[in-house]
Amino acid sequence: VQLQASGGGLVQAGGSLRLSCVVSGRTFSRYSMGWFRQAPGKEREFVAAISWSGGGTIYAESVKGRFTISRDNAKNTVYLQMNSLKPEDTAVYYCASARVSFIATTSEYEYWGQGTQVTVSS
Repeated sequence: VQLQASGGGLVQAGGSLRLSCVVSGRTFSRYSMGWFRQAPGKEREFVAAISWSGGGTIYAESVKGRFTISRDNAKNTVYLQMNSLKPEDTAVYYCASARVSFIATTSEYEYWGQGTQVTVSS
């Protein structure tokens, strides 16, 4: 199973980015997906998750109302639309595929992408 994340970059505060993660090697539509991030010197933290159908989503409080997770099962791709970006959103963002269909707990994610850097300047 491979997860390929892309879409990161440098953006000014208040700007937007859309991350993508393409999954191969498993039946993408069966499993929930998530996004996590890790800032320098900090532990990895949960950002957002989406169920197998896209009908269920959940967000960290710090990104609620600014970020939107979505998926296209026909393209084996999960997205993270990030609006109103803040300098504290700066981190490496990772996508992850869970071993369950509905919203997963952190321990239920079994495959991880390589990460994509997001840097928000003030």
